[in-house]
Amino acid sequence: MEITYVYTKFRREFGRQGLFSDRAEAVMVDIQPNPRLISNFVVKTPRDQASQACMDMSEHPVNTERFESSSCGINHVEGAWPKDINPKDLEQTVRFKKKIEKEENYVNSLVHLGYVMDHCIKQNNTIDIYQEHFKEDEMEKVPELPTAKTKSVFRDPNQVKRTITSLSWHPDGGRKLAAAYCSLDFQKSPPDMSFDSYIWDLEKPNYPEMALKPESPLVCLEYNPKDPHTLLGGSYCGQIVLWDTRKGSHPVEYSSLEHSHRDPVYKIIWLQSKTGTDAFSASTDGQILWWDVRKLSEPTERLVLDPSREGNLDQALGAISLEFEPTMPTKFMVGTEQGMVVSCNRKAKTPAEKIVCTYEGHHGPIYSIQRNPFFPKNFLTVGDWTARIWSEDIKESSIMWTKYQMSYLMDACWSPVRPSVFFTVKMEGVLDVWDLLFKQSEPTLSVKVSDKALYSLRIQDNGQVLACGSHSGDTTLLHISSGLSTLQKNEKSLMAAMFERETKREKILEARQREIRLKERSRSEQSREDEAWREDGDDDPDQILAKVESDFYSMVEIETRKRERERRAAEPQEEEACDKNEVKNEEEEVQKEDEVQKEDEVQKEDEVQKEVQKEEDEVKIEDEVKNEEDEVQKEDEVQKEVQKEEDEVKKEEVQKEEDEVQKEEDEVQKEEDEVQKEEGEVKNEGENDEKNEEDC
Repeated sequence: MEITYVYTKFRREFGRQGLFSDRAEAVMVDIQPNPRLISNFVVKTPRDQASQACMDMSEHPVNTERFESSSCGINHVEGAWPKDINPKDLEQTVRFKKKIEKEENYVNSLVHLGYVMDHCIKQNNTIDIYQEHFKEDEMEKVPELPTAKTKSVFRDPNQVKRTITSLSWHPDGGRKLAAAYCSLDFQKSPPDMSFDSYIWDLEKPNYPEMALKPESPLVCLEYNPKDPHTLLGGSYCGQIVLWDTRKGSHPVEYSSLEHSHRDPVYKIIWLQSKTGTDAFSASTDGQILWWDVRKLSEPTERLVLDPSREGNLDQALGAISLEFEPTMPTKFMVGTEQGMVVSCNRKAKTPAEKIVCTYEGHHGPIYSIQRNPFFPKNFLTVGDWTARIWSEDIKESSIMWTKYQMSYLMDACWSPVRPSVFFTVKMEGVLDVWDLLFKQSEPTLSVKVSDKALYSLRIQDNGQVLACGSHSGDTTLLHISSGLSTLQKNEKSLMAAMFERETKREKILEARQREIRLKERSRSEQSREDEAWREDGDDDPDQILAKVESDFYSMVEIETRKRERERRAAEPQEEEACDKNEVKNEEEEVQKEDEVQKEDEVQKEDEVQKEVQKEEDEVKIEDEVKNEEDEVQKEDEVQKEVQKEEDEVKKEEVQKEEDEVQKEEDEVQKEEDEVQKEEGEVKNEGENDEKNEEDC
């Protein structure tokens, strides 16, 4: 059989090999020689040429198959009892044990084992088997580059793929991972789409360990931190669903529709309580509801996120993310669809007091909000194209933020072991790892996890394994390198200094902005007053003169007419009338002069008041700036005093411990002295007895 085709390929281009089957030979092409082309060929003598450093090529026929493993176990029970003895009967077993203990073989075996154990114990006491002989010659550890390696992938077993909207780790060591699957496209989900969500075992990535079967797709899902068998989910229809994995895949209890949310439940969190049965949920209908899973028929408490604090549900902000810190049991924070963070106090008396303050900084929905586990006053938010770090003390703006990315950021979380590291996922399918101590303007590590968009993110409590959920229903587990999952030297103090520095900077900028706004306000008020004064008076002087002249001439005409009438009516009283008219004219002129003087005085007083008001405004602005500076200085002094008090307390505690140790040493010394005295007395008595015996 002749070789029809030859396939060659470089080793670096190897991929999945093609599979060929045996069949009968067949002629594919038969090209006959053409005698007319012989003139184009030149006959050359053959020659041999040696070659070195040839490129290696190989061929391999292996096809790998996916291996599915299954684990099994054996239950061991107590045995080796005789047939006539019931192991559950305590009296029979005790009687049998006493009988065995009296036998010689039992005693001899124990003696032999005791000798062996005694030898081993003495040997361990003689030689330290855990001694490090080359401790001084340890090699310096080279810092490892930040990496994130794919550990395994959990794929949606259904044909219609759905988005992973929420992830939750098993509270006992993170052996399992619960994932909520839901299609968030409104009225676009196919009719044959499955509503199931799954619990995955990390050692069995091929198929889920358990399917959770709700009546509506789950948007969020959370393990109970106190009971690993209990899960609480929020459904797309607004109901709260409770599972007990010991009772199967179907829910144990539902919340009633009339008392549940009106929109999908985007976040649910378990509360720290004695019973471990309290939780609260957030939805885009603008409500925060508190639940007791022992009775899900209706919520125990309700809060409407109305920024006007009137409790109007029509004006409420839609909640899409939620944050609760167990160390602050009365406080919680809500991220809204409008890009606003609402800080709330659960223990307030009235609904208006429950909404404490708001933070504005995002242009779109806030998909994630989380406090720093080491510095709870600082929290992280993700929305639109940025991730922002806030301080509770500053409400005007965030203290740190990332650059605007090319695609939406969908989720984020802090590292539980390193205060300077946080993770974000994007619509591009990229995971970004940020280390603020190493780089602030760019991510320390970017990993292309999936070709589809990443929607959810969750990290284990040890900070080493990260789970990312994609739009296509794939959950990717990534193993984080030790450099990103191990606390560095002085990291806490450096991050505390960084947060404090950025907070002070924002406070100074905020005070400066306030001062500028006050100056602009005073200038605008002054300009308004000037415009009003100008509007009251006529701007053109020619018009003013013309008006004065017309008024003067009209008055003259009126006076002349009056005089003529008086003369005609009473000629003999002409002289008296003239005198009266002259007196009247003089009085009118005096009155006019008085009015002009009064107007001038009023204008001067207004100008003086305006100047005084300007000086008072400037003094107020300076006082406000000084007060703010004094407050900052007072805060620094208070912190220093607190630090001094803590140092003094520590010194007193150390001094007390030293005094107690000294007292114990003195007591021990006294006891030794007493023992020595008693020994001396005993010796003296013995010597006296010997002397008495000799004398006798």
